[in-house]
Amino acid sequence: MIALVDYDAGNIRSVINALSRVGAADVYLTADPDKLRSADKVILPGVGEASTAMRALTNCGLAAVIPTLTQPVLGICVGAQLMCAGSQEGNTRCMGIFPAEVRRFKQTPEQKVPHMGWNSLMDLRSPLFAGLTEDAYVYFVHSYYPQICADTIAVSHHGVDFSAALSRDNFFACQFHPEKSGAVGERILKNFLRL
Repeated sequence: MIALVDYDAGNIRSVINALSRVGAADVYLTADPDKLRSADKVILPGVGEASTAMRALTNCGLAAVIPTLTQPVLGICVGAQLMCAGSQEGNTRCMGIFPAEVRRFKQTPEQKVPHMGWNSLMDLRSPLFAGLTEDAYVYFVHSYYPQICADTIAVSHHGVDFSAALSRDNFFACQFHPEKSGAVGERILKNFLRL
């Protein structure tokens, strides 16, 4: 069973569709702590603004539950940022699973914000990327990024190097959208389901 965390953060349908494409049959959306604890895998998707999303997680009690989960957990985009220590977006304290702080990209004539489109992954260091090669391309849509830290397992570049993915113990996080990243994203989701 794969539980998607329900906290009104959007992007649910595309994640469900991607999981279906890679053969996941038992996927459900829930905000019930007991159902999250009993799931085989948990995915924290997210599209939107960090302070609003964190407030929603806190209000439904899940901000305290998610860091205690023991099965594999995958955060996506804003979901990944909420697993970090804190975000400049809305001056938000997050769940603190990863020590990274989330910063806003600087807008320059050469560098547009948001960072939107395909970009390569470098320095891959996790079973999450089994079968992929350096410079595999994935799809990003974000104005904020997790800084590189000890838990960084993939790096990308948009004006600065940043954590494209993080991992600690049973927790994984992708700043990019694997559900929108074609065959590379499908491989990452398959690898996650095999953990």
